[in-house]
Formats: sequence, C-alpha cells, structure tokens
Amino acid sequence: MKRWILLLAIISVAGLPVDGDAMTRAEYRGQIRATPILARPYRAGHFYGNTVRRRHHRQTVSRTVGGQR
Repeated sequence: MKRWILLLAIISVAGLPVDGDAMTRAEYRGQIRATPILARPYRAGHFYGNTVRRRHHRQTVSRTVGGQR
C-alpha cells in the first residue's frame, strides 16, 4: 500500500510544470479560441471541433486523390 502511495506521489509531482512558460487555463483557452477551428489541435472530448476537422480533412483528401468532382 505504501508503495502505491509513493508511486502516485512521484507521478503527480513529475507532471507539474517546471519552467516559467507554463500557461494558465484561461490563457490556453483564449489561445485555442483565437485559432481557426480547422487549425486547432485534436482534443479528447471535444466532439464538435474534432468532427468538423475530421470531415474537412476527409473531403480535402478525397478531392485530391479521386480527382476533381
């Protein structure tokens, strides 16, 4: 039991930012919202944005691979 607690403590400390460049949630959210939806990174749980990017990518690829429609 003590090993699990120690392991959990080490993992949680290892995930903390160590440099001064760490962004707050509000800054990160503002940066994401300022980015066009097609240029945003994949984010787990963000179904709408991920679906829009996926559909856009599939349409772009199918147009270039299958020729002009």
